[in-house]
Amino acid sequence: MVVIRLSRGGSKHRPFFNIVVADKRVRRDGRFIERLGFYNPIAKEGEEGLRIAQDRLTHWRSVGAQASPTVERLLKQAAGKAPAAAAAA
Repeated sequence: MVVIRLSRGGSKHRPFFNIVVADKRVRRDGRFIERLGFYNPIAKEGEEGLRIAQDRLTHWRSVGAQASPTVERLLKQAAGKAPAAAAAA
């Protein structure tokens, strides 16, 4: 099964996650098929905390990839913030 999940990077006490498409059997930070974006949980004000290629996300979901619960939560948060940002502009 193919899954969309987080792969940890960064250094000790400074996490940084890549959002990747990988086989479920491969370890968390191991080999992946494609990198879709990133998530920076400690992004300061004015820094980009989440970026994801929506077209590639749509493609992988259309061919049956399942998102992890954490990635689902991040996508919902990003979707909630996007209309508010567009309305303010």
